Amino acid sequence: MAGLVLYETLLRKWQKSINLVSSATLSELWRRHMLDSAQLAALAPDDARDWVDLGSGGGFPGLVIAIILKNRPGFRMHLVESDQRKCVFLREVARETGAPVEVHARRIEDFAAKRGATADVVSARALAPLERLLGWAAPLFDTETIGLFLKGQGIEGELTEARKGWIFEAEFSPSRSDPSGCVLKLRGLHGADRP
Repeated sequence: MAGLVLYETLLRKWQKSINLVSSATLSELWRRHMLDSAQLAALAPDDARDWVDLGSGGGFPGLVIAIILKNRPGFRMHLVESDQRKCVFLREVARETGAPVEVHARRIEDFAAKRGATADVVSARALAPLERLLGWAAPLFDTETIGLFLKGQGIEGELTEARKGWIFEAEFSPSRSDPSGCVLKLRGLHGADRP
């Protein structure tokens, strides 16, 4: 896909001045970052139009998904990232690839509290332990919202901790890019103190 190839070119250029991905993983960019992110597009509902990616960093997974789904009518990806330099990079890739992206240069808590609307899909990759992640994501959830979170080893322990304060339905898909990882698909998120 031409958009992803252009994204790779820009990332390698900007990586010299901004740490967008770990230098140790740059040689495996397509498997470790592109494929890892792209697998979420197939797990989202076909009618998902409003997608929020939390802690977007160098654009994984949100920017990859936006490039893949850019021809879906009405689709919009919201990338939430507090690092201003990374936001400049994200806007540049979106402009160059024509991806339907809005970059929000702010902290996740501020974005979620002030957005005033839920999302069809909320995603995150390597951002925080699940309990903290769900606290940030909860204002973006309604009964129809799907959470797609890329997780590694230790997910069982994270789930146990998260269930102490949150109620949700969870299912797992094995990661297509990392045999020790999974995609956590989450629905019905609400605080344990709420019906």
